[in-house]
Amino acid sequence: MRLVQERGPVAAVASRRRYALVGGVAAAVVVADQLTKWWAVDRLSRGPIKIVGSFRLALAHNSAGAFGLGSGFVPMIVLAVVALVVVLFVVGRSIDRPTMAVALGLVLGGAVGNLLDRVFRSPGFARGAVIDFVDLRWWPVFNVADAAITIGCVVLVLVSFNGSRADQ
Repeated sequence: MRLVQERGPVAAVASRRRYALVGGVAAAVVVADQLTKWWAVDRLSRGPIKIVGSFRLALAHNSAGAFGLGSGFVPMIVLAVVALVVVLFVVGRSIDRPTMAVALGLVLGGAVGNLLDRVFRSPGFARGAVIDFVDLRWWPVFNVADAAITIGCVVLVLVSFNGSRADQ
C-alpha cells in the first residue's frame, strides 16, 4: 500500500477526497447490508426463495465466526473487528489511489455491517447472530457485508501487487 507523500494544499484536498470516498463506500455497504438483512428477516422467515440452479435465498443466523467457525470466540471476534475498523479508519486517511479507497471502503463497510449484527441482534451484546441469506448450496451462506469484505480484500491484494511492480 503506497502512502500519500505529497505535501501542500492540493495534496490535502486529494487526501480528504479519498478519505471521503472510503467513508462513502463504507456507508453505502452498511446501508445496503442492513436493508437486505431487514428484508431477509422479514421475507425469508416464511421460507427460502429459489433463484436459479443451486442459488437460493434462505435465512440463516450465524452465531459463530466466518464460515460458522469459532462459536466459542465470538466476543473476541467482536473485539478484533472493532480493532480492524479502527485500523481501516486510520489507514483510509493515508491512501493515495481511488481504487484502494473503494476497496478499503468495501472492507470497512462489510466489517461494520456484520459488527452491527453482533452488537445489536439476539442473543445480546457481543454475542448477536449475523444474518446470512445468500445460499449457493456449495458455499457457506453469506450476506452483502461478507461479499463486500471478500471483494474489497481481493481488490486490495490485486492493487498491492500492481503497486509494488510500479514502485520497482
